[in-house]
Amino acid sequence: MITATPRPAPPRPTAPVPTPSVRTGRRRDAVALADLSLPFVRSGALRERPLALFAVHAADFLVTEAPDGTLEGCVGLREYPAGSEEGRGPAGVLYNFCVAGHRQGGGVGAGLLRAAVARARARSLGSLFTATTGGGDLFLRHGFAPSAARLAPPSWADSLDPRRDARILARIL
Repeated sequence: MITATPRPAPPRPTAPVPTPSVRTGRRRDAVALADLSLPFVRSGALRERPLALFAVHAADFLVTEAPDGTLEGCVGLREYPAGSEEGRGPAGVLYNFCVAGHRQGGGVGAGLLRAAVARARARSLGSLFTATTGGGDLFLRHGFAPSAARLAPPSWADSLDPRRDARILARIL
């Protein structure tokens, strides 16, 4: 008689958490954008922006939302025309990048960043800039590198608050 040692059942495959789709922000998202940003404003990670800015510039934003319609992440992409100084081409600035706490680490931020880079390329921007008070790890993993303010769109660089001690990161497209 041959006896076999019972084997544990193979683990059941778990369904991956779906990466939410990314869409363009809408004017009616303004309150949700402000609400999503509020914890990051309170922590000092984001600058406070008025609700009117979110309403007027809603189309700057790429957003992800839960099945119930709740926004789970957002990033703004503002475009700057080519500058005459040093033959600078058109550039973009990523701003107000945030992901709801319960969705961090699940690919939402990476999905938003990939979509923002794709949008910037589709609009023939030559580079992307952002300013971060954190480590910027997500940006660094996606091809951004430390940059000097003098290389960024001047009006944006001039608007940065030096008291925040933000690092400027850039990616050539």
